[in-house]
Amino acid sequence: MDSLPELSFAIIKIAFWGAAAFVIGFLLTPTLTGFLYKHRLWRKSVRTKALGGGGTPFFQKFHGEDEIKTPRFGGLLIWIIPPLLALIGILIGSLGWEKLNFVSRSQTWLPLATLIAASAVGLADDILQVIEKPVNMTKGLWDRLTKYAGGGLSLQHRFILMGTIGLVGAWWFFAKLGWSTIHVPGMGDFSIGIWYIPFFLLVMLATYSGGVIDGLDGLSGGVLASSFSAYAAIAFIQGQVDLAAFSVIIVGALLAFLWFNIPPARFYMGETGMMGLTATLTVIAFLTDAVLVLPIIAFLLVLESASVIIQVTSKKLRGGKKVFLAAPIHHHFEAIGWPSYKITMRFWVIGIVTAVLGVAIQMLG
Repeated sequence: MDSLPELSFAIIKIAFWGAAAFVIGFLLTPTLTGFLYKHRLWRKSVRTKALGGGGTPFFQKFHGEDEIKTPRFGGLLIWIIPPLLALIGILIGSLGWEKLNFVSRSQTWLPLATLIAASAVGLADDILQVIEKPVNMTKGLWDRLTKYAGGGLSLQHRFILMGTIGLVGAWWFFAKLGWSTIHVPGMGDFSIGIWYIPFFLLVMLATYSGGVIDGLDGLSGGVLASSFSAYAAIAFIQGQVDLAAFSVIIVGALLAFLWFNIPPARFYMGETGMMGLTATLTVIAFLTDAVLVLPIIAFLLVLESASVIIQVTSKKLRGGKKVFLAAPIHHHFEAIGWPSYKITMRFWVIGIVTAVLGVAIQMLG
């Protein structure tokens, strides 16, 4: 393999790790789902309160029964695979095939650490959503801990924890790596100095807010697969082969997840998937200096988050009046009569188009 041209080897390396992620995910899923169903790790009651107040009649109509019969924790499949393959990569490197190892301090340590940290927070939230109140915990403490409708960490707590991860990442980029510029495609780099830290934090939280897209079978997995594929392409073009391989590993794990998540889903991604994936997508966007095309590549995350913000704002300022029949917007399309599979497939198409467009804009230089 050492005799292969550098470009050919890079392509083989990326494809190898992506295929490995898919195969491992495919093989692990039956064991994971068996465990989840055996222990009934799903919500014990249907969510009845919407963000910003009010009921959830359309959600209960279309998803009420599934929510209390379908396990969460599907995100475990996605975020356990990269660390596992990282260990295999290090082992392969120690055996003399260092070029095949994708783990590198400059490219993959930071997104890998982010994936693990944010996913662990999401895992805690998912656990709180499926367990009953501990007998030795007072109802007051339990209610304060699980303010968000349906159980789990409150929205405020999740944003605080995600913000903490974002601040650590922002400080690392600015203080340790010396990053203080933002690349504008077609125009060049612009220094923003210390403002790099709040900008990083803002992007991290905004990307996470798009996690509300995880509401239909296969929807979030397909959209995120397109986004990570786009950044894999950008990293590859920039010569960051290890980062491209890492991104493709996530794509491979997402495709394995999708294999079992196509309607009817065997499990839901849950916060342990969405928190880790959105945080990692943010870090990769900054590592490739392609953060300004993130709203294009991940356009559907922006659309989903914006629909919730518009809905909540309208209800507060217009005396409870709604803009959409239901929010996030994928539930609005359900409410007007679109089948869930049609929404999912159309969103996938849009996600692919915007991902390609984002890569093309980034390549303006």
